[in-house]
Amino acid sequence: MNQGGWTVFNNMEILFAVGLALGLANEARGRAALEALVLYMTFNVFVSSILAGFGSTFGVDLDAADALGIKAICGIRTLDTGFLGALLVSAVIVWVHNRCFRRRLPEWLGIFQGSALVGAAGFPVMLALALAFCAIWPTVQAAISSLQFFMSHAGLLGVWIYTFLEKALLPTGLHHFISAPFEYGPAIVEGGTIPYWMRHMNEFAASTQPLSILFPQGGFSLQGLSNFFGVPGIALAFFATARKGNRQRVLALCVPGVITSVLCGITEPFDYTFLFLAPVLFFVHAFLAATFATIEFACGVSGDMGSGLIAISAKNFIPMWQNHWMAFAIMFAIGAVSILTYFLVFRFLILRFGFNTPGRSNTVRMFGKSDVHSRIAEKADGETSCSKEAAGYLAALGGAKNIRSCANCMTRLRVTVADENLVLADEAFTACGAKGVVRNGKAIQVIIGLAVPQVKEAFSKLADVRGGDAEPQND
Repeated sequence: MNQGGWTVFNNMEILFAVGLALGLANEARGRAALEALVLYMTFNVFVSSILAGFGSTFGVDLDAADALGIKAICGIRTLDTGFLGALLVSAVIVWVHNRCFRRRLPEWLGIFQGSALVGAAGFPVMLALALAFCAIWPTVQAAISSLQFFMSHAGLLGVWIYTFLEKALLPTGLHHFISAPFEYGPAIVEGGTIPYWMRHMNEFAASTQPLSILFPQGGFSLQGLSNFFGVPGIALAFFATARKGNRQRVLALCVPGVITSVLCGITEPFDYTFLFLAPVLFFVHAFLAATFATIEFACGVSGDMGSGLIAISAKNFIPMWQNHWMAFAIMFAIGAVSILTYFLVFRFLILRFGFNTPGRSNTVRMFGKSDVHSRIAEKADGETSCSKEAAGYLAALGGAKNIRSCANCMTRLRVTVADENLVLADEAFTACGAKGVVRNGKAIQVIIGLAVPQVKEAFSKLADVRGGDAEPQND
């Protein structure tokens, strides 16, 4: 059971590579995720093969049992690029997908378009990336190890740098690249701070020594304090700087976000608002979070406090309260000061520089990843031939309200309509580029050709209907 619980953490690179494609592809995100999986594995096979034959050229001994910087990903011994490498490779794959997936090829080459074209184009790109990583990444690994060593031996300065980087990189997902070696790796304590704290929790609870002496590594586990001290101060600044007529709506918007942040440590609505509306405010947030975490640690506060109040209470307050309540009292006293500081600093900056935070304009809302995705999709869908073709088929089928489901086989768009009487004559479909139409009551098949996956994706978006791809079959 213990080993099974580490499944996600042991395969984070795969999840990041697939997840980025699933989240950032302009269209056909399911196909993009599968393409990312195949091409990312291809990349790792290339790296493994290059190092097996020319490892000494790059200063890497792939065959050494204890080789540093080497990791097995799905059984492939390759460079341990961590989350950053997986994200970089996946970003390239997404770029290839967005460039190639919808590209129309001549009919006699139609079998090679769509995902097949993405795979064919991505293959040499992965080889080039593998060569680049083999040449560059060992140096990057050495630099990262040096940074980790510096932070772990730099005392309070190391705690500040760690917390700042962990918070500043949060919207990009790269914060795991900073935190994972400390939380689950050997950067500061063998096995990581989280497992170490859990193994010694009963021992720490029974001791009367200060937590900062019992667990001096705890300075690298205080980033969660900004979730329930910093975010409330930010929300108060939003409320205070909002137009008077918008304050009730800002309150309704911020209260759920504050509750989620405080209790669970989930801060995405606030993080993405800073990133899109005023990036400077987010880096101010990271600066203040690092500063107050360092002050807390200098005043004797320590423990596993990297999440929200629920987890922090279960792992800190409840078991430790009897002998360490003074440390927690100090923590909340400094926290109260941090709330006030956040409020005053954010209020000043918002008013001084006129940042368009919630309630300052007629639009009162937070921004999230979906906003980025929708804008990218809208731009990509613009005036492409597939979108025009799909729009024509949608009109011929009676409009979006008449569509119940849609799918596709190898050459046909298969649609179920609510009222077959609203479907136009075959000429309306052939005028849009269709080869023909097959009708069977409410089931309509539009014969398009091998470009049907791209057309189906555009059609699904326009009709706001998500249907699964049918298994390719003979028509």
